[in-house]
Amino acid sequence: MSIVANKDTRVVIIGGPAGVNAARRMAEFSYLIRSPFNVLAFVFSPDAGKTAEITYGNQFLSIPIYGTLAEAVKNHNQINTALVYVAADRAFQSAREALNNNGIGLLSMITEGVPEKDAKLLIKEAKKHNKIFNGPSAIGIFSAGECRLGVIGGEYNNLKLSKLYRPGSFGVITKSGGLANEIMWMASQFADGITTAIGIGGDTYPGSDYVTYLNMFEEDPQTKAVILIGEMGGDLEEKAGAWYAEKRRRIKLIATVAGTCHERLPKGMKFGHAGAKEGQRGEGSAKNKIQALTKAGAIVAPTFGALGKVIEGVYKEFLNKGVIRPIKEVDINTLPLLPKKVEEVMKSGEVVVEPLLKTTICDDRGDEPLYAGYPVSELINKGYDIPHIIGLLWNKKLPSIEEAEIIKRIIMLSADHGPCVSSALTTIIAACAGIGLAQAVSAGIIMIGPRFGGAVTDAGRWFRYGAENYKGEIDSFLTYMKVNVGPVPGIGHRVKSMYNPDKRVKELISFVKSLEIPAPVLDFALDVEQRTIEKGPNLILNVDGAMAAILVDLGFPIETLNGFFILARTIGLIGHWIDQKEQGSRLIRLFKYLVNYSCPRKKEVPPLSH
Repeated sequence: MSIVANKDTRVVIIGGPAGVNAARRMAEFSYLIRSPFNVLAFVFSPDAGKTAEITYGNQFLSIPIYGTLAEAVKNHNQINTALVYVAADRAFQSAREALNNNGIGLLSMITEGVPEKDAKLLIKEAKKHNKIFNGPSAIGIFSAGECRLGVIGGEYNNLKLSKLYRPGSFGVITKSGGLANEIMWMASQFADGITTAIGIGGDTYPGSDYVTYLNMFEEDPQTKAVILIGEMGGDLEEKAGAWYAEKRRRIKLIATVAGTCHERLPKGMKFGHAGAKEGQRGEGSAKNKIQALTKAGAIVAPTFGALGKVIEGVYKEFLNKGVIRPIKEVDINTLPLLPKKVEEVMKSGEVVVEPLLKTTICDDRGDEPLYAGYPVSELINKGYDIPHIIGLLWNKKLPSIEEAEIIKRIIMLSADHGPCVSSALTTIIAACAGIGLAQAVSAGIIMIGPRFGGAVTDAGRWFRYGAENYKGEIDSFLTYMKVNVGPVPGIGHRVKSMYNPDKRVKELISFVKSLEIPAPVLDFALDVEQRTIEKGPNLILNVDGAMAAILVDLGFPIETLNGFFILARTIGLIGHWIDQKEQGSRLIRLFKYLVNYSCPRKKEVPPLSH
């Protein structure tokens, strides 16, 4: 048998990520003993209406999250236990609500740092409603073979090594969560294991003391002995000794008390737990507790290291007297293995998984991303800049100093072109409508296409085609374009002309030429311009065409070229969004005089005919 928690325990966890993590550990135990998962609901208002995905073997269980405890209990009337995993400033309200719920008989509070005043009030509330209140700062409760509440017990393999998949004969009560796991392991190695282990928490005012659970163990015929781990501070161990000495008890009491080293240290010093503090007059000392427990008839191990032999001695005595019978052990290899994650089995070479996608530019599996093989921190520390990163991620090679400077100038010259162009106007309208930064800028970027900005890729494609196939034959190229494609992308401007040239284009071309680097595609584009301006002064090489030709000469793939315009113009779009927000701009409505209403004149609506 077990006490406090058993196969009929049904749980609601009050708390967010920490509570979900605890539930996942609880699900591991449920999977080990092939028992239905006992967490029915979570209460965490920020995620109300969602579900938490809990792994049960190789399945994923979706556990609902509610905004209030009342909702959770209403929808799952089997709930009889609550675990509190919320922060200390909210734990009191959550715990009190659980204690006042008629269906919940057990509350275990894992939260640390709960104010002593709150703990006292909750203890009073639990007694008022005759509820079991475990904690605060409690690691949880473990009933071997039946129920796990919280992360008590450790990782999955430890559950098997400590034989927690089936009940033994020893109960465990301790303030320390870590020692609870140690004692469960000891009970499985030096005896036949545990019935129930309870971590009551190390605060000064625990919700339930040792005597609370000693009475329960005394009534449980499966439990033959109880291992009590005490520590300096408070008087719970002395009360446990007094309880044990009151009358002849069915269970044997085994104990050890930590903190004897304090005899050599100043009075009043605190150790670890909030309650591990000896009084100024020596009250609550480990020495006094050991004396009280020994006088009461408990078997007290002088040190924690000696506890194993004491447990073994009691266990052998039980066997010799026929109080317990040896348990036929199962082969641990027959117990279910916790399914491994794909990453684990791939690492061990046990499985091959067909990749879903492939990347050739960035490897994020190490301590930092590698851009085309180069650690990003080294790139920074060796003086590389944004254009170099663009070269690595878009073209998989490091640009030279001159090439990086060209890229930088392209970005700078293309960053913005005022509020009237379609992308900026769209972003501004969205900002004035109260739309967020990401959505407003995305709306502006959507405007980049074949009629605005999107000509960079097409210009690069056809200028490269011309340079490769029509070098010195500009008229033939233009004829081919007219027949097969249409207007030459990258040629022509609505405002600029040979008499009013685009300074951005002049700046780019001038700089590239000053470097005296090979630029066959740019040269071809300039030859095309010389022929097209003969047909019209505005048929000049525009900024899209100049960017395209230069970037193709730098070796960038055609598919990347529009990316330069998108990247550059995004800088400006963000600026426009910020500008409108700082001005507090209001919703824009188009003036009627800007619309040509070419609708039919007002006329009478004819009768509806059948």
